[in-house]
Amino acid sequence: MIFNQIFDMVNLGLVILDKEYRVYKWNRWMELHSGIEAEKITGQPVFDFFPNLNNPSFLRNCKSVFTFGNFSFFSQKLHKYFFPFKTETLIGSTFEYMQQSCTMGPLRDADNNIQYIFLSVQDVTEIVAYEKQLFMLSVKDGLTGIYNRRYFERRLKEEFERHLRYRRPLSLIILDIDFFKKINDKFGHQCGDFILKEISRTISNNLRKIDILARYGGEEFCCLILEAQLPSALIIAERLRKTVAESQFNFKGTLIKSSISLGVSSVQNEINSSEALLKKADVALYKAKENGRNRVES
Repeated sequence: MIFNQIFDMVNLGLVILDKEYRVYKWNRWMELHSGIEAEKITGQPVFDFFPNLNNPSFLRNCKSVFTFGNFSFFSQKLHKYFFPFKTETLIGSTFEYMQQSCTMGPLRDADNNIQYIFLSVQDVTEIVAYEKQLFMLSVKDGLTGIYNRRYFERRLKEEFERHLRYRRPLSLIILDIDFFKKINDKFGHQCGDFILKEISRTISNNLRKIDILARYGGEEFCCLILEAQLPSALIIAERLRKTVAESQFNFKGTLIKSSISLGVSSVQNEINSSEALLKKADVALYKAKENGRNRVES
């Protein structure tokens, strides 16, 4: 009787299965989160209610526990969840289902024979959501919401190493907002911040999902263009230039036009490092400025 009370009072899910994968015990926590009463599921194959568990990985681990009496641990990072329970909406959370850490182990009878296995289910959604928020804060620019310089430099090195290993095309765009200081001086720094956010949003909307946009510093941005050689990167850069030049940004009723200058580089034989790729794009950017701004150079 004391066991049954503890079994139902603990703040985690507990399930006991027999060798035919029928539910022998289903605690109160599982009832609350699944909406399935113990009386309804007890004695029934768990797969009838959760067909997603009927997979080679789960079955293999169950058989290992029954045969060898070992414990199996299932981390949220690899498995996400065992039981697809809807979870309460958390601030900053995008999870449709409760994120779970699970443990599987043997239950022995008086003769030391394994007749049942238990599953414990712990809700880690809040922890995972918090970790995700911390990660996003560490890689995103606080003003524009795009990636920051530290994240970009790390990805640039990673993608360059991938190029060296697999010889995949890789290009880089560096862009700068033309005469940004004049915008700040004429309309104020609040307007300058507004322009930074609007232009970063405009650029982001005109890049592919696989590309990586970051604020590199001040009014300078970098775009890592994956799987693209120089001709394709130049087309993308020109599209960005044209879109920004044709846009009007409404700051508190005042329409403001702006433009960007862009430098483009691509991995070629003479470029032997990520720093060299960045330097090439930077040189091209200054060339675009010297040649009148609101243009693309490579």
